Amino acid sequence: MPSKRKISRRSFLKNTAIGGLGLFFASKGLHLSAQDASVINIMGSGADITGDATTFRWVDSGDQKAVFWNAFFEKYMETYPNVTVQYDALPWNEIAQVVPLGVRNGTAHDVFQRPLAVSLAQAVNEGWVAALDDVIPNFEDWKAGFPDGVFVEGITGFDGKTYSFPATSNKRYGTHILYNVEYLEEAGVDPTAGPLSADEFVAAARTITENGAGQYYGFIMGGNQVNRWGNIVDGFARMAGAISMQVGNFQVDLSTGMVPYTDPRYREAIDVLLRLRDDGSVFPGTLSMNAPEARARMPQGAAGIILQGPWNIPIWLRENPEFNFNIASQPLLDPDTLVPLTVGPGGDNEIHIYSEASDANKQIAGDIFYYLGTQEGQVAWATLVGAADPAIFASAIEEANMNPLERDALLMFNEQIRVGPSPIVRNRDTAMVNLEFQPVTPSLAETVQGIYTDQISDIDAALQDLNDRAEAELDRAIAAAVEKGANVSRDDYIFPNWDANVDYGEAQYAEL
Repeated sequence: MPSKRKISRRSFLKNTAIGGLGLFFASKGLHLSAQDASVINIMGSGADITGDATTFRWVDSGDQKAVFWNAFFEKYMETYPNVTVQYDALPWNEIAQVVPLGVRNGTAHDVFQRPLAVSLAQAVNEGWVAALDDVIPNFEDWKAGFPDGVFVEGITGFDGKTYSFPATSNKRYGTHILYNVEYLEEAGVDPTAGPLSADEFVAAARTITENGAGQYYGFIMGGNQVNRWGNIVDGFARMAGAISMQVGNFQVDLSTGMVPYTDPRYREAIDVLLRLRDDGSVFPGTLSMNAPEARARMPQGAAGIILQGPWNIPIWLRENPEFNFNIASQPLLDPDTLVPLTVGPGGDNEIHIYSEASDANKQIAGDIFYYLGTQEGQVAWATLVGAADPAIFASAIEEANMNPLERDALLMFNEQIRVGPSPIVRNRDTAMVNLEFQPVTPSLAETVQGIYTDQISDIDAALQDLNDRAEAELDRAIAAAVEKGANVSRDDYIFPNWDANVDYGEAQYAEL
């Protein structure tokens, strides 16, 4: 079984130096690196962009990424006057509608982020996406410039072709505390003293709500963005020791090969949300807001705490410079246990080229993707986007003109995140299993939302049902892959030497 060593609060503070962040926020006149668009220098990739006039369309989830893309596309259109760029930054629930509809109608954006519920395997099987090998200039040399593990067969591509470009590093998580310093101080709570326990988190939210007397509340979230429910519960449970990694659209404990949703820590995490609800500590209207809308309420003083990600930091610093806020670790179910969260090889913010885009627009997409894979492009990205969506090249983070707070956030992630094992790295035939996966519905996120809204009353039965359905889907997908010739079994999903406290690498794979 993997080690689940505890990380003390003292160790956490020593390793991340996050206790000093409050002083940073108290200062004024900060240089916001997100304003320094001069770092962008459009460089040729060898693609021929000087053709007829064309409108090039791109959609992603926006947030801090939009700062980069707005600046980049403005310069791109200056460089290539024949290109008109339509950039749409949409919340995930709108992407879930716009992208599939566009594919069905043959009008999808030339570049898009995949809806969260759609796997890359599904997108490839249904012909949504073009192979990047055929579009990005000097593809093999370009691809070789990335760190090991960014492009992985079965994760970013199939059958020797690459269909997904992870535009950013995945060493971050989206459920850490961001809080109103004034409200927390008034409540007598200092999250920088060490990660709050779940009890301290709930108590703080209750005290803030009492102090607000109907004017502000302890906690807010984007409740109509369904993935947020799963992210919070899964993050709480995993950091408490319910170690797992995503397989399909559900989690599997890769030390045992079993789905973990009957682990009591998942129930404990759900109970935290229910306690916040029952205490009246949740901002009214939370269920009707998406994540960006909830984030925008924080500088308005609507709530004391939100659980989101580092993308909020540069947005608030830029758009709400008078807002006195700070960040801290995700709360801990067990106040004495902090087990690092696990990410797989690959990256985050995967972007794709629409298979039916015109040849001219595929050339433009390939040219832009090429730029993002250069040191110059990575430095520009790190400078403008910061810790919100970290650059893939570590050297770019070192070179970038990055806000000091964002560097501190990356230090926190380095302490709290490790790379875990991958069935695909171990056995490429598991990529065929990924092609067979069907989304489990209702998912963890949908189940938690249903529990919170009282549509589901028997929590344990709902989690057992989810667990059973996920187990059955994993077995079914494996059987379907075997029937098509894959040499794969449940054993490929068991890594007995997985220690969640260390990165899983070549030495560990060699031990199997």
